[in-house]
Amino acid sequence: MKNVTDRTSNPFGLRPPCDRAPEEGRDAVFGYGDANGDFHVIGDHPGVHGGKRTGVPFTGTDAGRAVQDVFREAGFVTGPADDPDCENLYCSYLHMCCLPNGHEPTGREYDDLERYFDAELRAINAHILLPVGETVTDHVLRAYTTQRRRFDHDLDMADLHARELRGRGFMVVPIRNPDEWAAGDREEIVSTLESILESDYRQTKGVATRVG
Repeated sequence: MKNVTDRTSNPFGLRPPCDRAPEEGRDAVFGYGDANGDFHVIGDHPGVHGGKRTGVPFTGTDAGRAVQDVFREAGFVTGPADDPDCENLYCSYLHMCCLPNGHEPTGREYDDLERYFDAELRAINAHILLPVGETVTDHVLRAYTTQRRRFDHDLDMADLHARELRGRGFMVVPIRNPDEWAAGDREEIVSTLESILESDYRQTKGVATRVG
């Protein structure tokens, strides 16, 4: 059984090149949770999914709280919303650096942080990757599966939501961004998580599978 680290926040001491002015608040929202977990939920950036105040992913914004609540209902998260306890779950962002309110990362800014994201993802080595939103899902499908070419240039997140897709050493389960959820979307991802937990999910020859 793997034992990566017992540290909850930024377990690998990443130091990305974030250049936010100190007077504007924290520089980054680092990965957080159970670094030995089998499930890794991946958000976009702090401006969308939260954590600028708390330093914890999926806190402080409506979208972030909605994602956290899904994993809370499925049994991964307990404790206070802003300081949660995560079991079998690690949370991080594709772009961890904080930007001024209203600013979105540029393509170059995503690229500048990709190596930090990739290093942490591979160190965690979860079985199940859960990218939230089109930007993150697109990156995860391109980088960690051979399936991106199956889909149109613009991903249909309504169709991909809660689907199980095989990757290179991972199973990928995309999550539609909460501000786009339609009736039944929340219940669908909770049901998928519960189904995976009840199954015998494992990695075999580098491909995440589940039986049952």
